[in-house]
Amino acid sequence: MLRNYEGVRFLSNKQMVIFDIGSAYTKFGYAGEPTPRGIIRTEIKCPETKELRRIYDYKNTEDLYQLLVEFLHALFFRHVVLSPKDARIVVLESLLSPTQFRNTLAKVLFRHFEIGSLMLLPTHLATISTLGINSALVLDVGYKEATLIPIFEGEPILKAWQALPLGGQVVHEYLMKSLKELYPNVDVTEKMVEDIKVRTCFVTTLERSVKLGTKEAPNPPPFVKYPGVKSIDIPGEVREKAFEVLWERDNDNLSLPTMILNAIMQCPIDVRRVLAENILLIGGTTMTKGFASRLKSELLSLVRSDLYSEKLKIQKFMFHTAPSKPNYTAWLGGAIFGTVDLPLRCLTKENYLKSDRVPDWVNLIDNQRDELIILET
Repeated sequence: MLRNYEGVRFLSNKQMVIFDIGSAYTKFGYAGEPTPRGIIRTEIKCPETKELRRIYDYKNTEDLYQLLVEFLHALFFRHVVLSPKDARIVVLESLLSPTQFRNTLAKVLFRHFEIGSLMLLPTHLATISTLGINSALVLDVGYKEATLIPIFEGEPILKAWQALPLGGQVVHEYLMKSLKELYPNVDVTEKMVEDIKVRTCFVTTLERSVKLGTKEAPNPPPFVKYPGVKSIDIPGEVREKAFEVLWERDNDNLSLPTMILNAIMQCPIDVRRVLAENILLIGGTTMTKGFASRLKSELLSLVRSDLYSEKLKIQKFMFHTAPSKPNYTAWLGGAIFGTVDLPLRCLTKENYLKSDRVPDWVNLIDNQRDELIILET
């Protein structure tokens, strides 16, 4: 076991390590730095089956524990290159993260790797710290889902949260299906599809989208030749339609734009305009060319429709530009928090081993502590 620590760098007690473990990619680095040291896939080769597995595709708690042990071991010793023993760790997490995942993650970090302290930082709250503002509507469109939480004066308005299974995964599924139909003899892999998505696809305008599939359909964009083991042509129609699934409404009349409008409607009337004028987009999917402009066009069109015109009196939507790429804006927020000494927000190894649990905002035990102190005094 000692050999694992040979040549491994030890950090000072003041510097914190920041992890943003996303469903597709994990960002890691150190507090106070403007960019992550690295971005890797959130996957690991299972030691028993030798199969490459995503961490979030776990079967049960025991399976998740083993996946996290293998993944974090590679993260600490192969990528971050530091000794986890007594290290101070900040982990970005969604407010909607499953309790099973956060508890298992804490168990692995404290009991297996023996870290010194852990700060679980809400992604949406950390994100707005990069702008120096207290109120924003944060939309996170990642790989598996899109989550939205309004924040006013530093407090999340939890009754207005929104989530939909719309993200990079549904775009990949569309491209995978289209390419297999066009080239049945070509081995279309997940990595190949992602590369094609990033290099060749884009979000079309609302005006062109309305005409797609009709008699007035505009001429498709030019095809693009994608080099590989076998060079293939990516039709312009496929390139243009890849992201349309994000804007199509489901059976409940929901899509990315309706998430924003529904969230605003569920907020107090005096904060709605502030939120509409402080929208922040994060997540790798929002980096797609044309995404922000299409979202704004969809919002302006919807807010004038019969569905929202009488309920929501908002005429303007404004978007912030974060001082980083959207795919690691949340990590940057964690790096900012990591420079500040927040002992009350950190869970120490001693406290965890005593209670064997992680404090949770949804648990009444953790929310009634102040009231109990007042009653006792």
